[in-house]
Amino acid sequence: MNKRISANRTRKWVSSLLLLSLIAYLIVYPPLKKTDQASAASSAVAKVNGVNISTDQLYKAMLVSGGQQTLDSLITDELINQEAQKTGIQITDEDIQKEISSIQSSYASNDEFQQALTSYGMTLDDLKKNMKTQVLLKKILEPQITISDDEIKQYYDENIESLKVPEQIQASHISVTTKEEADAILTELKKGTDFATLAKDKSLDTATKDTAGALGYISSGKMEATFDTAAFALAVGETSSAVQTSTGYDIIKVTDRKAAYTPTMEEKKEDIKTTLTNQKLSTLSSTWLQEKKSQSTVENYLSKDA
Repeated sequence: MNKRISANRTRKWVSSLLLLSLIAYLIVYPPLKKTDQASAASSAVAKVNGVNISTDQLYKAMLVSGGQQTLDSLITDELINQEAQKTGIQITDEDIQKEISSIQSSYASNDEFQQALTSYGMTLDDLKKNMKTQVLLKKILEPQITISDDEIKQYYDENIESLKVPEQIQASHISVTTKEEADAILTELKKGTDFATLAKDKSLDTATKDTAGALGYISSGKMEATFDTAAFALAVGETSSAVQTSTGYDIIKVTDRKAAYTPTMEEKKEDIKTTLTNQKLSTLSSTWLQEKKSQSTVENYLSKDA
């Protein structure tokens, strides 16, 4: 799964959050009967220079700005839930976590994944809570999908360049604000102080300091240019001098190196199968939902009022 696909999925989950918000709103402020309109008009949710904005105005504005689209999504969710109940399909916390792990693995690091969630105003818990419908649909449709060996070979041959694994280094770092701080840490290292201990005590990178500054295996081009150049110039076991970055200064230690290589088709078979399955799921889900809607009795009162 590439980052573009994962970004599209995240947008779908953000939509799910908006759906929940609308549901909560409708519970508190349900569509008004004619007999209730007068009292609703006087029930203000805001006041601007003494002028009230009523619950009725707010509800109507929400319907205009996205009510139909939101209702369509709710109808889709209900069709999927009904089909799952009919076929006895259930999902577990393990199913949810498996999907989360798949999404996380599409990002270069956990920090990048967290930044993506933050950019959509979401937390990991938000993501978990709003994945049920997607996982249900996946379980419903996966038995209808087959991936042949010929399809896997074709994908492998056509995408061999992107499947190649570049040279990687396993690195740790200590991040500080000033060169003086970095030089002081280098002095401590020369005296024999443990790198991991200094990383935990001194590093400002909250994402890695508790794991002794470990960045895991990284490929060239994934980090900031100055960091990248310095890190890939180190031999295994070597520690850099103070490297200036956009956030201050880093001290880098390389603990392992993996040469670039081209994985065999057998090594990538399961990954390719997953990718092809997801592609087919995307296509199949659209036609399946249209078919289910045509077979169901769906009364959309917003469309009637439009």
